[in-house]
Amino acid sequence: MSRLAIAPEFVRDLGALAPPVRRDVIVMLRRLLLGSPAAPHPERVRGGRDRRVITLRLADQHRGVAVRHDDLYWLVTVLPDTMAWSFAQRHRFGVNPAIGVVETWDAEALERIEPALRRASLSSDRRLFAAYRDADLLNLGIDDELLPLLRLMVSESHLMAVEPLLPESQLAPLSVLARGGSPEAAWRELDSCRSSPGLVSDPDDLPSALRRSPHRAVFTPDRHTLDRVLTLPHWCTFLYPPQHTYANRLYYDRPVLVTGGAGTGKTIIALHRAAHLARAGTGRILLVTFSQGLAAELSAKLDMILDDKAARGRIEVGNIDRVAQRVVAEAEGHPPTIVGADDLAELWREAVGGRFGPAFLHREWEQVILAQDLRTLEEYQAATRPGRGVELDAAARAAVWAAVRHVVGRLRESGRRTLIQLASDAAGLLGRAVGDLLGDEAPGREPYRHVVVDEAQDLHPAQWRLLRSAVPVSPNDLFIVGDPHQRMFDTRVALADVGIPARRYHLKISYRLPQEILSWGVRLRGGGPADGLVSGQADLYGFRTVGHGPRPMVREYVSQEAEIDGLVSHVSAWLEEGVPMAGIGVAARTADLVRAARTALRDAGVTVKVTMLHGMKGLEFRRVAVIGVADGIVPAPEALTPVTEDPTARAHDLQRERGLLYVACTRASELLYVSYCGRASPFLPT
Repeated sequence: MSRLAIAPEFVRDLGALAPPVRRDVIVMLRRLLLGSPAAPHPERVRGGRDRRVITLRLADQHRGVAVRHDDLYWLVTVLPDTMAWSFAQRHRFGVNPAIGVVETWDAEALERIEPALRRASLSSDRRLFAAYRDADLLNLGIDDELLPLLRLMVSESHLMAVEPLLPESQLAPLSVLARGGSPEAAWRELDSCRSSPGLVSDPDDLPSALRRSPHRAVFTPDRHTLDRVLTLPHWCTFLYPPQHTYANRLYYDRPVLVTGGAGTGKTIIALHRAAHLARAGTGRILLVTFSQGLAAELSAKLDMILDDKAARGRIEVGNIDRVAQRVVAEAEGHPPTIVGADDLAELWREAVGGRFGPAFLHREWEQVILAQDLRTLEEYQAATRPGRGVELDAAARAAVWAAVRHVVGRLRESGRRTLIQLASDAAGLLGRAVGDLLGDEAPGREPYRHVVVDEAQDLHPAQWRLLRSAVPVSPNDLFIVGDPHQRMFDTRVALADVGIPARRYHLKISYRLPQEILSWGVRLRGGGPADGLVSGQADLYGFRTVGHGPRPMVREYVSQEAEIDGLVSHVSAWLEEGVPMAGIGVAARTADLVRAARTALRDAGVTVKVTMLHGMKGLEFRRVAVIGVADGIVPAPEALTPVTEDPTARAHDLQRERGLLYVACTRASELLYVSYCGRASPFLPT
């Protein structure tokens, strides 16, 4: 029998093959794993850069390329015969001597680039890495065969030119040094490229290096595991080092907050953290997110990650409102009634008296009074009002409090609540006996030992108090992921202010976005800091990607009809290029535009995801079209507070509208198309 390890590129390339060829490849791999006499035989590669590289005939005119170490085969790709032989000859494979992870090198491409670098070096006596000795670079794990090329580089642009050819564990420390950083800072970047600490005892020990590289290889000891690895989406199996580290750490002594920009894998970390805790079997787990739609997505993905029914049964997946509704329903003996938006707006209009309008009063209630759980006028008079731009004296606060009492009283009379009130009530119910949640003396309550939170940036302080009350303070109690820059609602709270003193970890690399979409999206969003989740503000400094692609397409049309026709034309062309319908998403700011786009696409025989901007949250597509990004539509005028009423609230509204557009645009992993008619939205980068 042979031992098999599978690289993510092998799974990707297998998925690109025709179904009959794919089936043949899987059959041959099963035979290889089980040591069948009919298993493929390894064939040496003539003229190759790495003597351990072999090929295996896995289907008619198709070969797998593998690195062999005794009875272990690390399968790195499967390609048509000619391409497979070329790949096998061009590439070499090594182990980073500093951190012990495997590295893949396109040795032929690096050889071809050497003459161009040598010619460029003649133009200047300056050298990019002149300040660092060879020993300094080798101590950072830099490959000794790369050193001659580094000594030819004059500027950072030369390093950028070879970036696609370098393993991340080489590029990360070199990028720091190229920007003038210290060797210590370069080592910190290098250290983030591994999933587990420890000394490297033998750089030639490929099996150990593969086990230290879960993002580059997964071992398949049996047919069941092999079939799962080959058929499941890559995120079920392959985690990048920071993702693997945070999801699988055995012990956190306090709540954890993982932040990161679009495409850094926050949701994947949350899913795998929940799975890790479930396998440990220490108690029930709540995996919670903002909306029911996102909760359904999480549940379906968790079903793919966890095939152990007992472990899967330990995890409840839901949105925060459903959790609050169940807690209150179990305590009161009947389902709570939620007030509708129109009815609530009418109650605020009833309460208006003086200079404050209904929108101002509603915001003051949610963002100050409910946020801080203020119960009396005296508490409100003494409270700070962060994020509110209009100062209120004692008389004004008394008037606001009277209006709030009117609305709350009318709601109580009718037996209705808002969702934020519901969360606050649920938090109070759980907080009375949170310790009982782990025992049998509290029947009907969910015994959560762990809570994992996704999309944390949009939760209200009352909802945070509910989650804090739902799990006792203990190791591994709260694991939270989110991004203040992707906030869709005006909820700005530092976790420490709601009793959650979280230790923060930050992700800096987007594995989904090409650099071109990321750069454009950051300019759209505004690269400045955002507040929420952590004390102070979080910025986008250092946020980068590992890949490149085409620049976003921005198209202007003379009319909405022409814009919709253009959308249909582009989406149809994508389908003709082989992009599946499930890989395409379309978004717009208004319901009318969504309906028009959906109807036009359906009439053309195209069924893809078409939704409003906020409906793109948590989703991912190969190609995304965002339409109607015109002045007067984005930002939506009705979503903006009049500047005369509250200039700070208006600024927050504008930033929230930017966030909606930013979230929709950063769902694309391959190509982004943006269109408008008339005058472009002021948010679009120029």
